[in-house]
Amino acid sequence: MLTRKQIDLLKFIHERIQRDGVPPSFDEMKEALDLRSKSGIHRLITALEERGFIRRLAHRARAIEILRLPDAMRGGTGASGGFTPQVIEGDAPTERDAPIARAAAAATGGGAVDVVELPVMGRIAAGTPIEAISEASHEVAIPGAMIGGRGNHYALEVKGDSMIEAGINDGDIVVIREQSTAENGDIVVALVEDHEATLKRFRRRGGMIALEAANPDYETRLLRDDQVAVQGRLVGLIRSY
Repeated sequence: MLTRKQIDLLKFIHERIQRDGVPPSFDEMKEALDLRSKSGIHRLITALEERGFIRRLAHRARAIEILRLPDAMRGGTGASGGFTPQVIEGDAPTERDAPIARAAAAATGGGAVDVVELPVMGRIAAGTPIEAISEASHEVAIPGAMIGGRGNHYALEVKGDSMIEAGINDGDIVVIREQSTAENGDIVVALVEDHEATLKRFRRRGGMIALEAANPDYETRLLRDDQVAVQGRLVGLIRSY
């Protein structure tokens, strides 16, 4: 699934092509999505193209081809079982599954271990926030004790180094419990302004929300409450060597 705005735009383009045989203009897209400027449409179009949902044809005006539709527009529930974490770039390698399973067995002295399969919903930015998308790429096996059996969970591959002082490195797999609330100090998946997803430490500062990095090279972002939506809380981490 895409963000709400991305789905709305993709749906609008699809419906207009089905009806008229040509995609809408950028002005029509801006009006349909109630955006203030065409720059927002350009950003959404670029995100849809980068994720492989549409293709812009060079040297032709209003030339947009829809390559595929997300599960939400095909009537499916998707690999995540109905929840919609907002993340990006669903292309983490499946080779991670084997060392993770071996690590789970090693943790129990080589004996039987309760293993749970979780969808890997792409990559999450531990750095500068990146356009959000959730398309399950594969599943990963994790020890069942890591999630405690409560609520929906999903996995993400970390991209970036802004959380290294919290022990979260580029390429790690983080396990996230889906929830929309957070306590001060929680490390969360935060959706910023409905189109950027990032992994940061959550704190309230007066009437603002601070998204804190765990790396002095990155600044804390202060945002209004209505600019941030918590998508889940970090509950585990797995590293492959």
